[in-house]
Amino acid sequence: MKIIGIGTDIVNIKRIEKICKKNKQSFLKKIFTKKELLILNNLKLNQDSKIAMRFAAKEAFSKALGTGFGKNLSFLDIEVLSHSSGKPYFFLKKKKYKKINCNLSMSDDYPWALAFVIISR
Repeated sequence: MKIIGIGTDIVNIKRIEKICKKNKQSFLKKIFTKKELLILNNLKLNQDSKIAMRFAAKEAFSKALGTGFGKNLSFLDIEVLSHSSGKPYFFLKKKKYKKINCNLSMSDDYPWALAFVIISR
């Protein structure tokens, strides 16, 4: 296994709460796919914390990849999903990213949400 990159991101959940109070739907549609939105809409508790963790995960992925977001990578190219066990994982929509392995860890402790990503081959 060869590590390609490591990325981490921390998000202030209070910032996400403010964004969601002002323009939640617009923000969510820019960041999350339809599948992710269905998952988030079904959450009853700590929705803003879950949004913040998934946002942090996407940011950490872009950092681990070394590209950031721009013309080659968008927030909608990455889905943050969970196995039935609860373990989070990425579903990568672009073919060029299908051959990489990603390990994702997310956590929150109000007012912070954190994600850590390791990308390997």
